[in-house]
Amino acid sequence: MTDLSEMVRSQDLWTVIRERSSVRAFSTAPIPPEAIRRAIGAAGWAPSPHGTQPWRFAVVESREERFRLAEAMAETWRDQLRLDGQDAEMVERRLVRSKERLERAPILVVMCLYLGDTDSYPDAGRQDAENIMAIQSLGAAAQNFLLALHAAGLDAGWMCAPLFCPGVVRDSLGLAPTLEPHALFPVGRAAAPPRRRPRKPVDALIVSWR
Repeated sequence: MTDLSEMVRSQDLWTVIRERSSVRAFSTAPIPPEAIRRAIGAAGWAPSPHGTQPWRFAVVESREERFRLAEAMAETWRDQLRLDGQDAEMVERRLVRSKERLERAPILVVMCLYLGDTDSYPDAGRQDAENIMAIQSLGAAAQNFLLALHAAGLDAGWMCAPLFCPGVVRDSLGLAPTLEPHALFPVGRAAAPPRRRPRKPVDALIVSWR
């Protein structure tokens, strides 16, 4: 079993938050499965409605499965990019980059919404609020997952592509109909330093303080 201490970065929370980056280019070096399990465990500590933890994770490590998922999603991306009016050459160029991101990362993690344990209400208003709370909690779980990976010396990116083709992702991975794919995280080690976008100053984020 790989010693995770060999990969540990700073454990200071503020440093981990500031240093985490969205990585788009990965090396093909394998990563220890226990690091993924630990990060999913960290996701499980995120706040959720009534403590239901409405998230499930599908881990795709097999090269064959990763390539199959990338190809299946590429077909949907191709159709959508054409609908946007992009020329064929640009479409194919963007598809190559996106597929390479999925194929080179040694592990893909698909985060799904699972509403099976959430509360049910007889009125649409409260039911909609319940579902929104569950969706909001996915973001908290995803952030825990990403921070845990970074602290363990690994890198990841957050792709929202499954939102645009949930059925394709579900069918490719053989997931249950009760699972709604929401996010896809390529996980590995960065092949190049990620490009960091500037952050707004705190004062620009606060709209009211009374």
